[in-house]
Amino acid sequence: MESSRGNIGWVFLLMAILLAVMLFSLAVGAVEIPIRRIFYLLTENCESPERAILLKVRLPRIFLGLGVGGGLAISGVILQGMLRNPLVEPYTLGISGGAALGVCLNIVLGGSAILGSLSTPLSGFLGALGVIFFVYTISSSRGGMRLSRLLLIGVMVSFMASSLIMLVMALSETRDLHGIIFWIMGSLEEPNPWLIKTALFVSVFGAVISFIYSADLNALSLGEEEAFHLGVRVERMKRIIFVIASVVTGCCVAVSGVIGFIGLVVPHLMRLLVGGDHRILVVASFISGAAFLILCDTVARIIIAPMELPVGVITGLVGGVLFIYALSRKDYSF
Repeated sequence: MESSRGNIGWVFLLMAILLAVMLFSLAVGAVEIPIRRIFYLLTENCESPERAILLKVRLPRIFLGLGVGGGLAISGVILQGMLRNPLVEPYTLGISGGAALGVCLNIVLGGSAILGSLSTPLSGFLGALGVIFFVYTISSSRGGMRLSRLLLIGVMVSFMASSLIMLVMALSETRDLHGIIFWIMGSLEEPNPWLIKTALFVSVFGAVISFIYSADLNALSLGEEEAFHLGVRVERMKRIIFVIASVVTGCCVAVSGVIGFIGLVVPHLMRLLVGGDHRILVVASFISGAAFLILCDTVARIIIAPMELPVGVITGLVGGVLFIYALSRKDYSF
């Protein structure tokens, strides 16, 4: 009981950290805004360049970071729990590769001339859906979804997509190549509010479904047969978890590009902090994933201001260090 209360306390602390990171992100940048003035600008209907910066630049990035960071972390948690493999992340199943390939083809073929700004996220999501359908179809059989086959096929599809992306980049013009590289590195700079709302809604919905199945994931950690004897509908649960993780990941990648390490690092850090109970782990991972991405995006904006780095560079560097730290702890176990 005391351990459970302590873990819930960690969740509230993580929520406080998330709020602090959001305030920090609103305050700093090429134009610094005092925190007291932030509350005034957000509550009063006044004409001010600072208010425009908050409403049109920083708040949208925070909301997108909330959705993408939380969504990728949730996907990593439930996939690691389902596959019982600590090295699995949302991109392992080839979803990011499919999305990136779709975007590359869209840029090279000039899809923006037809659909405008929606062409990039739409092509990314369609590419992700194509991979999801392919991996699911091949890995399923009459006996149900075989997790080992799912993982191996996902890894192979990821390698194939990477090879095709390199082929497209080798054959593309310099102008198209710059757009492909910038998108692959990841960014939270999305001007379309509808896409931001969609990504946030899909991620929150995925988090709710993941929480509903958190007790089943706890049972599955004992093995499929043990989970079945405990009353878990194993095959149905595996399909739902796969679809939820895949759709959330596909949506996040389509909107923000390939932002790595969040779905791998955050679940491990949260296991170190709150333990392996998915009922707490799912909530803690969503909150910390959002806070981590928002903080990394803020660092990417200010480190060489007024220019900015791709956020994927920051998440990769910081995430790698944190991952090594988590694995080096003697008290850590998956």
